[in-house]
Formats: sequence, C-alpha cells, structure tokens
Amino acid sequence: MADEREEDDTELFRRAMRDVQPLKRPLRVAPVRRAPRARAKFARAERAAVLQETLGSGADLYDVQPGDELSFRRAGVPETVLRQLRRGLYRVESEIDLHGLTVTEAAAQLHAFLKDARARALRCVRVIHGKGLRSGTRGPVLKNTVNALLRRANAVLAFASARPVAGGTGATLVLLARQ
Repeated sequence: MADEREEDDTELFRRAMRDVQPLKRPLRVAPVRRAPRARAKFARAERAAVLQETLGSGADLYDVQPGDELSFRRAGVPETVLRQLRRGLYRVESEIDLHGLTVTEAAAQLHAFLKDARARALRCVRVIHGKGLRSGTRGPVLKNTVNALLRRANAVLAFASARPVAGGTGATLVLLARQ
C-alpha cells in the first residue's frame, strides 16, 4: 500500500511539472546582508572604566595584604635612611587621612597633598590609608593604591609603614626630596 501511494505521488508530481521549462538566464539573488555584530555597550564601558581607574591611579598595584608592611627606597637612597624612617626618627610635619575615600578620590587627594608638602618644603609626612581589613576579598585597596602612587612620585625618596604606636601598617611615613 505504501508503494502505491509513492507511485501516485511521483506520478502527480511529474504531471504537475510537465509544462515547466528551465529559465534561460540565472536569477538575480539579492545579496545576503549580515546582521551587525552585537556590541555590549555596558561591558565595553565597564572595561574602559576599569582600565582608566587602573591606569590613572595605580595600575602597578602590588599584592599587599592587610598586615604587610610597606617599604620602598629609591635608587641612591642609603639603606640607613630607610631604617631611620622605619624607626620613626624623622619628625612628621604633616599628615593626610584617606579613610573612606574611593580610589579616585584618594589618588587625587594624595597627589594634591604631596604637591602642597613639596611647596612647603616638608621633609617627612604621614599618609593614613588604613589596613584594609574591611575590604573583603579585594584586599587593602587604598593601601595598594598608596603604595603604587608613592612609588611613582618622583618627589618621594623613601617610604615605610609607621611604627605600631603611630598607626602601624595602616599608615605610611613618606620621606620627600628637598627642593
């Protein structure tokens, strides 16, 4: 029975196509237009914001943990100078507290503070950034930012975490170059 129906269908098709003739010229087919590529506006904007934040305020963040001490001296600065700074032998002439600020705000304020300290010919200043204990999985954000910015500031000769009585690892003593 299935064979009979296939023969009937084939015969019906042939009869229907009996008078059909091929075209003499090829059909013009409209070009296929591809849909424009999807663009994730927010993802691109987010990547740009992250890039801007990292480039503008400490792209070279160091992996500093909450209890870690900061320590840096520029080439040519004797180790004894850094040791004296760590021991608190330089008198702190001014300080800035960056607690509660965003990275961008902290970077701007630290830059202005260092510029003002240089203009006033200050030799040693303290930067209070906190230990970063409440930063969660991100680690000490401000401490990392301060570390990176101070390393890039030409006016900074050396810096070290303060002694425990002066803020410990939540504050940094900065030795500035004389003009």
